[in-house]
Amino acid sequence: MHVVGRETEGADGNGAASEQPRMAGRLGRYLARDGSLGAPVGIDIDRPHAGIVVGKRGAGKSHTLGVLAEATARASGVAPVVVDPMGAFAGLAAESGAETAAVPARVIEAPTIRADALPAAEWPALVGLDPASGPGGLIWEAAAAASTLAGMLAQTQDADCSGEVRRIASNHLRRAREWDVFDPGGLDADELLGPAATVLSLAGVDDAPTSAVVTAVARLLYDARTGDAPPARLPWLFVDEAHVAVDGVAGAALRTLLTRGRAPGVSLVLATQRPSALPAVAASQADLLIAHRLTSEADIDALAAASPTYLSGTLAGRLPNGRGEALLVDDATESTHTVRIRERHTPHGGDTPRASEVAAGASAGGRRENDRYERSKGEV
Repeated sequence: MHVVGRETEGADGNGAASEQPRMAGRLGRYLARDGSLGAPVGIDIDRPHAGIVVGKRGAGKSHTLGVLAEATARASGVAPVVVDPMGAFAGLAAESGAETAAVPARVIEAPTIRADALPAAEWPALVGLDPASGPGGLIWEAAAAASTLAGMLAQTQDADCSGEVRRIASNHLRRAREWDVFDPGGLDADELLGPAATVLSLAGVDDAPTSAVVTAVARLLYDARTGDAPPARLPWLFVDEAHVAVDGVAGAALRTLLTRGRAPGVSLVLATQRPSALPAVAASQADLLIAHRLTSEADIDALAAASPTYLSGTLAGRLPNGRGEALLVDDATESTHTVRIRERHTPHGGDTPRASEVAAGASAGGRRENDRYERSKGEV
């Protein structure tokens, strides 16, 4: 099996023979031009990576992210964390069938974070204020002085400034309190770096609080691995709909993982249908690119601008058209591959509903109700 993201099969980073088997996850199979499938393709899990998964809606982007999450969840020494803003990954924690091994995973519904998990300087922008304004500056000071949202509110209400500045700052913090994502007992690194994959379910959560959670999680994972007693597991952070996070306050924390995460062993995989919305550093720092079908000229141009010189032909000409097909750009071996991503072993929650399926379900439900009624006629 060819393993993307790995420089030399069976060797360590210095070219010497590896004493331990190197971990890899099954990704799919090579796809020939005539549509036939070839040899299996895997992805390296042994070392940290920075990756991007792109594709228009319905092309298989979230499915591929789920395949990567399954592979890392089954690997020892790895702690996957999936940010799930669309409710597509709860199936990771479902019981598998007899043909596949169960994935060790858990889902945290409506995860919360500590208010001081965000840098004080990020708080004005988070609540929609200019940090150079009076209310924005007051919130910055309050976040630097208090560790909880309640403490920040108390700081703003007692501040020695005009009543108007206090009122605006307090109102914006009260609005943040209504997001229900801040709690003194919020997520910590130990929860995220356990033996099971963690899915942070943020379906229905607005963009700003979602970005706040991503910021806190990215910082927790990075700080844990750069601390005095780094955890035994290497974290992999998967962020679906990543353009939402990078547009908000999470941009700085994600850039840190992209540019400095590999040294302490923190992997980051960003998935988006809008690669043009990602910062340029994302494409330039990624050593793995998985590109599904794209049709937006702006998105194709954004990827093409950062394409490596070893990518033969134009990017637009190399992108696949079929659902589940992807172009792999592997910086470790400076090679490209066209593959078909394998099926998920756990249920995928990102499929688009169809009216015909809903109607069929309703008809079946009606027939079941009628059958129950007929059977109940003779019952007392």
